[in-house]
Amino acid sequence: MKMLLKKVHVYLYVISVALTYFLLWPIFYYLSRKPSRYRSMNAVRRAWGFLSSALVGFFFKYEYEQLIDWSKTYVVCPNHTSNLDIAAMCILVNNNCSFMGKEELKDGLVTKLFFKSVDIPVNRDSKMSSYRAFKEAGERLKNGTSLIIFPEGKIDDEYPPKLHEFKNGPFRLAIDLKIPIIPVSSSNTWKMLWDDGTKYGTRPGICKFYVHKPIGTHNLTADDADTLKDEVYNIIQQKIG
Repeated sequence: MKMLLKKVHVYLYVISVALTYFLLWPIFYYLSRKPSRYRSMNAVRRAWGFLSSALVGFFFKYEYEQLIDWSKTYVVCPNHTSNLDIAAMCILVNNNCSFMGKEELKDGLVTKLFFKSVDIPVNRDSKMSSYRAFKEAGERLKNGTSLIIFPEGKIDDEYPPKLHEFKNGPFRLAIDLKIPIIPVSSSNTWKMLWDDGTKYGTRPGICKFYVHKPIGTHNLTADDADTLKDEVYNIIQQKIG
C-alpha cells in the first residue's frame, strides 16, 4: 500500500508540473521571444518551480554558509540526485540565470521552450557541441547571467545515489572568466524523489540544500582547473556524507 501511494504521488507531481506549465505557457512564450525578457522569464520560472512543487507537498529549505549577493554573477554547481534539483535551483538563484543541460531537454514537453531560449543545451558526446555550448555560456556570464550546471553531468544510476566524478568544463570556464563558483549540497532530495520518481515513487517532504560560500577564481589559472574541481567535489562530498 505504501508503494502504491508513492506511485500515485509521482503522477500527481507530473500533473502539477504539466498543468501549471500550460497555464503559464502564454507568459513563458512571450518572455522567451527576446533575450531582454529572460530576466522576467526566470522570475516566472522561479514562481512556477515553487508552485508546482508546493501543490504536492515538496518544499525547499536553504541553509547558507554566508549570505549570497545575487546581484553578482556566479557559476552554481549543485550535486544532482533528483528532478526536483531543477526547481530548487530556479528558486535559489534570485537573479537572471541559465541552466546548462543535456541536449535531449530541447525535446522535453516542459523543457523545450527553456532550452531553446534562456537555457543552454549541450551534447557532451560532441566536441563541437560542447565548444559551442561553453562559448555561449561564456557570453552569458560576461553579460551578467549566472550559470547553473550540475558538474556530475547526470543522476547516478544506483540507489541510493552516490556523488559522481565531476566534469572539468564549468571549472575551466569559471577560471577563464574569473567568475566565483558556488557549491550547493543536496543531502536528502533523493529521498523525496530519486531521478524522475518513476521507479520508487515520491513522497512529500522538505528538501534540504546547503549553499556554500563562493570560491573566488581571480588568482587561478587554467592549470588549476583540476584542483578547483576536486575542491568543490570534496566540499559537497563532506557535506552530504
